[in-house]
Amino acid sequence: MKGHPRMSIRRRVILITDGDEYAKRAVEHVAHEVGGRCITQSYGNPSALTGEELVKLIKKAANDPVLVMFDDSGLVGEGAGERALKYVATHKDIEVLGIIAVAAKTHQAEWTRIDVSIDRDGEITPYGVDKHGIPELEIGRLNGDTVYCLDELDVPIIVGIGDVGKMARRDHYERGAPITKKAVELILERSGFRDERDRTSMADS
Repeated sequence: MKGHPRMSIRRRVILITDGDEYAKRAVEHVAHEVGGRCITQSYGNPSALTGEELVKLIKKAANDPVLVMFDDSGLVGEGAGERALKYVATHKDIEVLGIIAVAAKTHQAEWTRIDVSIDRDGEITPYGVDKHGIPELEIGRLNGDTVYCLDELDVPIIVGIGDVGKMARRDHYERGAPITKKAVELILERSGFRDERDRTSMADS
């Protein structure tokens, strides 16, 4: 198909509120598995790139969905990761398909509303989860450290999970990061992205 109009439409992204080395490896793996791209430079604990820099990288990504990481490394309040996340999420050229909200290590962290969580066994639950992926006692709420502004954003779905790439090795990248992958697939399904992509590939074939 010549003259693909991709550049003129908004890029579809999934935001992930974690960015350490384990998260990077897990997210890179999952992006490859779902046929998307990971902004590898977005990893860092805390995040090093600004929102403006990230949008430029997202626009250069070969195809959607684009997975982007943000991390405030436990700082309470709005840190660099939060500011970058808010900038990307509200940019006119970006369409956020969903957000993966990652549980924090402490309960002194901020909290966010979530639509669902995926626990360490891969089960979907209405309860929040802790960093080990074990369900908590509160419905629709998760403690995290880069989630301060999520409630302000208008996004289709927020999925809570434990520590990306960890959860007692259940989400380790060598195992295929199954919990992170399930969260990404749930977002692609709920947002209608997967159906749209299937229709496009059928039309092109």
